[in-house]
Amino acid sequence: MATVDPSQQTSREQPAARPAPPVQGRLAAFGRWTWDWIRSLAIALILFLGVRTFVIEAFRTPTASMESTLLVGDFLLVNKAVYGAQVPGTPVRLPAFGEPERGDVIVFTPPHEPRKNYVKRVVGLPGDTLFMRDKVLFVNGVPQSEPYARHGDPLDAHSAAMQWQLGHLVAPADLARYRPSRDNWGPLRVPQARYFVLGDNRDDSKDSRYWGFVAQEAVKGRPIFVYYSFDPLALSQLPWLTEIRWNRIGGSID
Repeated sequence: MATVDPSQQTSREQPAARPAPPVQGRLAAFGRWTWDWIRSLAIALILFLGVRTFVIEAFRTPTASMESTLLVGDFLLVNKAVYGAQVPGTPVRLPAFGEPERGDVIVFTPPHEPRKNYVKRVVGLPGDTLFMRDKVLFVNGVPQSEPYARHGDPLDAHSAAMQWQLGHLVAPADLARYRPSRDNWGPLRVPQARYFVLGDNRDDSKDSRYWGFVAQEAVKGRPIFVYYSFDPLALSQLPWLTEIRWNRIGGSID
């Protein structure tokens, strides 16, 4: 009578158990997943910073100096590539697609507050001669038609801050008698690589009349459109949710 080896019988009747994956394998899989996630996040962050630095950046209108073209509470997307974005930490600028033109609305850092961003309208280009008489702006001797300009205060006002203009008068015949005011000043000649800017709300704007020319390298870009807007002066709670100016969202800036 044949005998059967018990160990052989067990191996035929019961399949061998599949060994559990080693701990090292699970850790390696988790490590690959973590690395892929970090790499994707890093790429997205680099792209975001690149676009923000060299192409488009968001700004908020801080004051009423550009009413009614721009309102307090308007959030703007600004094209930084059009005038050549600056490489951070260096004086190097990327190639520009164009230069500011008369009538352009620009974002820039003013000479007296280089850490802040201002938004105004370019009215004077390098080499232009400018003056204002009774609120009317003259460029190279020609009165300008400015449908965007807003005037609300009939009383003129002098300011000691405007005395910087003495060094840029075209015909300084009698410097001692020159008393520039908000509505009457000049004629001034714009230096090379400089711009003269004014707020559209002419009677309530601190602009080149008071603190001088804008350097070419201080220009950051040109606003494209309003991507969000709300009334920050509203008395309701959470005005950024309840006082949205829907009619302004998506509007272009002329």
